[in-house]
Amino acid sequence: MIKKESVKKNYVYNMLYQLLIIILPIITTPYLARVLGPEGNGIYGYTISIVTYFILFGSLGINLYGQREIAYNQNNIENRSKIFLELIILKTITMSLSAIVFYIVFCREGDYSVYYKILLIEMLANVMDISWFYQGLENFKKTVTRNFFVKIIALICIFTFVKEPQDISKYMYIYVLSTLFGSLVLWTDLRHFIRKPKKINIVSHLPMVISLFIPQMAIQVYTVLDKTMIGAILNDMNEVGYYEQSQKIIKILLTIITAVGTVMLPRLASCFAEKNYKQIKRYMYKTFSFVFALSIPLTFGIIAVANNFAPLFFGNGYEKVPLIMQVLSLIIIFISISNITGTQFLLSTKRQKEFTISVVVGAIVNFSLNIIFILYFKSLGAAIATVVAELSVTLVQLYFVRKDFEIKEVIKLSKNYLIASIIMLCICLGISFLIHDRLWCLIIQVAIGMISYALILIILKDKFIFDLYNDNVKSILKRMRGKNE
Repeated sequence: MIKKESVKKNYVYNMLYQLLIIILPIITTPYLARVLGPEGNGIYGYTISIVTYFILFGSLGINLYGQREIAYNQNNIENRSKIFLELIILKTITMSLSAIVFYIVFCREGDYSVYYKILLIEMLANVMDISWFYQGLENFKKTVTRNFFVKIIALICIFTFVKEPQDISKYMYIYVLSTLFGSLVLWTDLRHFIRKPKKINIVSHLPMVISLFIPQMAIQVYTVLDKTMIGAILNDMNEVGYYEQSQKIIKILLTIITAVGTVMLPRLASCFAEKNYKQIKRYMYKTFSFVFALSIPLTFGIIAVANNFAPLFFGNGYEKVPLIMQVLSLIIIFISISNITGTQFLLSTKRQKEFTISVVVGAIVNFSLNIIFILYFKSLGAAIATVVAELSVTLVQLYFVRKDFEIKEVIKLSKNYLIASIIMLCICLGISFLIHDRLWCLIIQVAIGMISYALILIILKDKFIFDLYNDNVKSILKRMRGKNE
């Protein structure tokens, strides 16, 4: 019997893990924005978007499927060992085929062939990534602790070796090698969780893996295709760079919120296997409150501070970024909702068909609007298309779960956070008119914004915030008093 960590602890561990995965771009973005410039960052974003499709084809739906299947068999070492080995072999075969095609098409010649060759290592790293196995076991602590030192070393390497625009190859080597080593270290303790299975059957997984691959492919269409289409339609790496940097900030903030989805999927899958439907519903409503409390103020906060934040963070040459950030900020709310209805609920309860329909709708909307909007509005057009696509996914999923949850009740859960965020936005915009020094204005906006948001929720007597205080802060204070006594 594997001891399960609490959902709260797993959320913290997974949030830290997700942050560690992107810790290099978070910390190094201001440095790389200045050293590589919009064009260098555009080349990086464009080539990464290309290899992402091949990684996706090579992975099929194995990571998501594997996490769920391991969650179903957490306490059966025979079954989980069999599933693990079968999926690793399957992924090795499919990724190898994808890598061969990628090499033939992109690596032999062309302006960016040298960068594509480096990215072959990223495909190998993806094969070796078994974080899905530990996530299925709800052992998120291991994935965090094993990757921490690898990411720190990568961070040091970037500041040591990347000094000028021509060093983009060095940066990409650091990126892919850190990803590879981060994947390899997870194998060191694997022997404690699996044993050699008696027999394997790889083919048995193909139907479900492929069924999960379709929605994942659709998701990539409206999360990665933007950069590919900007580069292909405009042939302007600067525009790709503007979009890349804007999207990077949004992804950092989304990581904090969507980490709960990765944590809740195995827990909900386990509840579903036990037919504990009441518990699933309780988890879902709490999660809605949690993501509303974070996503709504983050969205309004970006709108308020983008004009001061972007020039300070990215430096000169990124004048288009603030407006793109403000438009893209809306997806924080939409993705937060669809992460609950789709990733947490529909997938954990084996309703892949409805999930697939929703993301395919999003992909079609995004692709269609990109063709029109990128031509007229360039990188800003891609941002608008992304927002509309994410909204369409959210609306379709809410339609599918309308009989499982009271949609009106879900909307009511957002009321206090919307009121508090609107007031916070007005205060922050007022500060920008009074203080003209960008740095001081940004500092004061963030500080006053957070304080005003919290105070308004207290005045409104928000239930979720008070429950959070009672469940966590009070218990910590009691333990501290107990130790002192």
